Amino acid sequence: QVQLVESGGGLVQAGGSLRLSCAASGRTNNMYAMAWFRQAPGKEREFVAAISWSGRRTYYADSVKGRFTISRDNAKITVYLQMNSLRPEDTAVYSCAAKSAYYSESYYYDNMDYWGKGTLVTVSS
Repeated sequence: QVQLVESGGGLVQAGGSLRLSCAASGRTNNMYAMAWFRQAPGKEREFVAAISWSGRRTYYADSVKGRFTISRDNAKITVYLQMNSLRPEDTAVYSCAAKSAYYSESYYYDNMDYWGKGTLVTVSS
């Protein structure tokens, strides 16, 4: 089992920035690709960004490309989401997820194995 705990959410004005963190614990000796998802009120959960275990490969949803950056620190077993130029439509609960990977360069954006509970990001206009 892997436990994921997000932090860093909060209230920010449009155009501002936030950095989310996701700390992993438990059976972390395997290779895990990581991803961020979000769910806005009344909407379905959507993919935001993904990163391979190596950290060398990333993938983003079109809606956040150029504004958000996903990164990871395997020594700290933590993945980050730097969010810049935030918009009111970015308001959502952001959750991180992990998936066991066979290859260090693989990333995933569905069928994740483990999920965190999420952290709320609110962007005011």
